[in-house]
Amino acid sequence: MTRFHVSRAEASNWYRTRHLADGITLIDEPAIKPFYRCNIWHVRGRERDLVVDFGLGAVPLRQSVALLAEQEILAVASHTHFDHIGAAHEFDSCLVHRDEANILRQPDNKRTLASQFLDDSMFDALPPEPYSHSGYHIPAPPEVRLLEDGDILDLGDRRFSVIHTPGHSPGGIALWEAKSATLISGDIIYDGELIEDAYHSNLQDYATSLRRLNALPVRTVHGGHFPSFSGQRLHELIDHWLRAHQL
Repeated sequence: MTRFHVSRAEASNWYRTRHLADGITLIDEPAIKPFYRCNIWHVRGRERDLVVDFGLGAVPLRQSVALLAEQEILAVASHTHFDHIGAAHEFDSCLVHRDEANILRQPDNKRTLASQFLDDSMFDALPPEPYSHSGYHIPAPPEVRLLEDGDILDLGDRRFSVIHTPGHSPGGIALWEAKSATLISGDIIYDGELIEDAYHSNLQDYATSLRRLNALPVRTVHGGHFPSFSGQRLHELIDHWLRAHQL
């Protein structure tokens, strides 16, 4: 494990919230370096809110971010890598595609990639004590509920369709709101270096998933990492990926 001299962050400053357009808020962990920093997406709904992904979980999420205590929440994991599901257990139930439900029910460090990536090099500042890499463990959510391709997440005034996007991982999903032309893409596509070689990645599946997303009339993409971007940029990124991989 790589070791550096890294300071400790304050718990009160661990999370950051930024309100974007269309009732969507980005929650993230600024002390984690951008490549490893998960985007946690909060979507305001009339009857319930939606939260997609949950970050590292080293600092309690729900007690730190007031936005997450305002009304009922649908909690969704885009996939089950450690940087996305660390605080999933703070919600009464968590939705995930059935192909990764077994990982979310028993999230060990090997299958979630924590044993491969979690070390000082991830951080500009470490989580506050008593956090340690050696003691890192992701608790399972109290209830794991299954998602399928085509399922609808209904917030009362907003509806997101589940798109199964295997490739980065077998149970990856994206969420598509046709009314606003908004795509919450998880880790299948974002505007940065993609991870295509995890132990359960599959390039043929990756290509199929990207072609499917490329056919959507997307206006805005909110990815699993890095800043949001336009639908035009999405098509550019996908076309470049397909050409580079000759798939």
